[in-house]
Amino acid sequence: MTAQRSAATGMPGEPQREQPARSVQTTWTYTLSSIIFFFVVLDAILLIVAMANYAQSRSALDAILLALLIVSAVVQVRYCWFLRVGRGGGMPRVGWTVALFAPPALAWVLGLFTPAAGLFAAFPLWMAVNAVAPLLPVTSRRAVLPAGGVVTVLHPVLASMLGHPFDTTGMSGSGLLYFYGVLLPLMILSSLWWWEIVVTLDRHRSAAAELAVAKERLRFASDLHDIQGHHLQVIALKSELAERLLAVDPEAAREHVHETRMIAKQALEETRSLVAGYREVDLAAELENAREVLTAAGADCTLQVDALPADAEVRRVLALVVREATTNILRHSAATRAAIRLTTTAESVTLEIENNEAAVPTDAAGRADSSGLVGLRDRVSALNGRLETDVESGRFSLRVVVPARIGARV
Repeated sequence: MTAQRSAATGMPGEPQREQPARSVQTTWTYTLSSIIFFFVVLDAILLIVAMANYAQSRSALDAILLALLIVSAVVQVRYCWFLRVGRGGGMPRVGWTVALFAPPALAWVLGLFTPAAGLFAAFPLWMAVNAVAPLLPVTSRRAVLPAGGVVTVLHPVLASMLGHPFDTTGMSGSGLLYFYGVLLPLMILSSLWWWEIVVTLDRHRSAAAELAVAKERLRFASDLHDIQGHHLQVIALKSELAERLLAVDPEAAREHVHETRMIAKQALEETRSLVAGYREVDLAAELENAREVLTAAGADCTLQVDALPADAEVRRVLALVVREATTNILRHSAATRAAIRLTTTAESVTLEIENNEAAVPTDAAGRADSSGLVGLRDRVSALNGRLETDVESGRFSLRVVVPARIGARV
């Protein structure tokens, strides 16, 4: 039987990955709580019946049976933690499984000789089977669950044959016990199935975010290739012509060398513009890209856009703000909600970007603004605008107000 994998893997059969996101961790907490709730309810009913039997008989067998039920309840609740590996995830160490089955098995045997115990003494073994079955492969699980059900139902039959017939008359909670007992395997397996879906969706979300980053890198590489490839090809051609003409026509060769220098200078300037982000950026495209990237990263992002500003320089600066703000959200927070709003009037344009789970970006000196935000503030100031940031109750907001026309003031 395979050893149980670490809970950090989340799903069985896959390589070790990073810990799930906080939302996935919360989902597992809810899932575990619901499973434990079922076990606790069943154990509470069994303990009430066992204590009632002991209070009435005061026999040593009833006392031992009560003690075994208490131990079984504690081990069952602890064993639920191993279910995190998912269905078919493999068994934990043998010692835990022995501790899970030994007290219920003893209770099952003692129940055969204890008056009025009957099916109540067999239920801890059925609960132990349900705790183990999800960890087994599908074929083993399909065999273990029916076998556990048969052994449970067989107990009161054998007890009756030994002179201790099972009588539920006057026993409170028997109907609830049977109801929960029948639903126990369905509840555990469906809960783990839902947990596996959530983990899978989280991995797909992470993959989508990684693909978005890879897409942006490819776009940058493509732009760099367009700039460098063309200019380097022309430089190579001009240099070759200058080399050929150097002996026969020095003046023409000098002209080609001059052109080569100018082309190299142009390539350098365009490369610097690309790296610094000064190339023409489309505000509408950046807004839509920010929404897609944040959504892919797991944040519920809303986008509200009025008419785009008419001035090209205003659009360019706002596009850079959107790009930098999106990068900061991805890098410095674990946001689950984000909002982007662009409002345009005749006098001014207002861009607001906010997110929860804020972690204020700081530079190396510990200042509240990163170098990226400092650079954006300078660009916004050059348009006679202003950039403001605010952190309140775990929410980070960035607000930019710029005039609708270059040269005006807000």
